[in-house]
Amino acid sequence: MSSSSISPSRRRIIFIDIDGTILEHGAQMSASTPVAIAAARANGHLVYLCTGRSAGDINPKVRAIPVDGAITNGGAFAVRGDEQIVAHLMPRPLVDRMIAYFEEHGAHYFLQTDGTVYVSPGVLEHARRFVRTHPPVDERAAAAASEDVALLNHYRPLDEVDLDAVVKATFLSTASDTLTRAADELGPQFHVIPGSIPLPGGSNGEICQQGVNKGTAITEVLAVLGMDAADAIGIGDSWNDVEMFEVVGTSVAMGGADPELQAMADLVTTGVLEDGVSNALTRLGLI
Repeated sequence: MSSSSISPSRRRIIFIDIDGTILEHGAQMSASTPVAIAAARANGHLVYLCTGRSAGDINPKVRAIPVDGAITNGGAFAVRGDEQIVAHLMPRPLVDRMIAYFEEHGAHYFLQTDGTVYVSPGVLEHARRFVRTHPPVDERAAAAASEDVALLNHYRPLDEVDLDAVVKATFLSTASDTLTRAADELGPQFHVIPGSIPLPGGSNGEICQQGVNKGTAITEVLAVLGMDAADAIGIGDSWNDVEMFEVVGTSVAMGGADPELQAMADLVTTGVLEDGVSNALTRLGLI
């Protein structure tokens, strides 16, 4: 991470998170965001999505934006165009251990493969209960909540998953200490971080195998492309963006990010719906 100045003449590669960065949680997007991404590419820069989601779980509004590639599943996969250049499956013994932990502690969970998300029984009702007990405060929040629940209906049941293809898990628990306990009890073979799912009380988190994250994937992508980390820019808002911030030359936190995350960034832009991505690219001289 560096606060060095940006020269517009240098070709850059921009890694952009989706939820909380391109999209407000739900499906709201600033009209300026796809325009800014297109302008950066027209100026010769590369743009890669960089998300914790599976490729098949990316919102259609985002999939419609032309980009040069994508890092998905929190760093487990990456593509350049249609070419897969990074792939890290979670070893089956780790998958089995992770599932056993969830079952033992009564946590609801999602298992991610490259293209699909599989959910344990009870996840959908968990989400619906949240909507019932936490009514949206305005039309925007109502639309976001409705879309979040609708997306869950497209996930596949857990009994259909190929456990040898799993790369990541997300969990939800009514217990407030599940995140800390998961990190302690699962041990150093796993990377456990706070999640950003707005569901009832308790805790939620994301789990990958240790050494697989957005930062490691960016390093691998840069090696394939023959580019330097100094020429990489990362824009994000969540705790799964920390490693991205650590490896890129310039890190940008969204205006709605946690203050601790903002403190790690070289630049803080405005919020998602306040033209945050466009303002960041403008300030960096890329458009």
